[in-house]
Amino acid sequence: MTARQKAFVQEYLIDLNATQAAIRAGYSPRTAHSTGPRLLENVEVKRAISEQMERIRTQRTADAQEVLEYLTAVLRGESRSHVLALCGEGCQEVVSKPPDERERLKAAELLGRRWGLFTDRVDLDASDLSLQITVDYGAPEGDGEEAGTP
Repeated sequence: MTARQKAFVQEYLIDLNATQAAIRAGYSPRTAHSTGPRLLENVEVKRAISEQMERIRTQRTADAQEVLEYLTAVLRGESRSHVLALCGEGCQEVVSKPPDERERLKAAELLGRRWGLFTDRVDLDASDLSLQITVDYGAPEGDGEEAGTP
């Protein structure tokens, strides 16, 4: 991959605009509208962009393990949050505090849901049940005659 193609990859990741990335990477502004999309079709450029996008996604996105570890830390009271507190005479300060009972309960609820501890559904195995339907073809009700009268 050439130096300008590498520059294009870096510039493209800024705003995902191929034309502007081509211009910023040093390609001609006059032909950038066709050069940008053409570069996106280049196998090496495409691979470099995909690798960089995956790296960015991995760094910025919490995975399931990280979420579970955070919820567990909240549940156990190991995390700290910073809150604004009044300290008399109208002054305020930022204090660090552990999670309160409501926050710990919410973490427990979310973890319990994840592990299926609180299920409202009933698992029913109906494989050994039989179904019997009975149809009554008696006289329809409400035909003007009282039942039991000749």
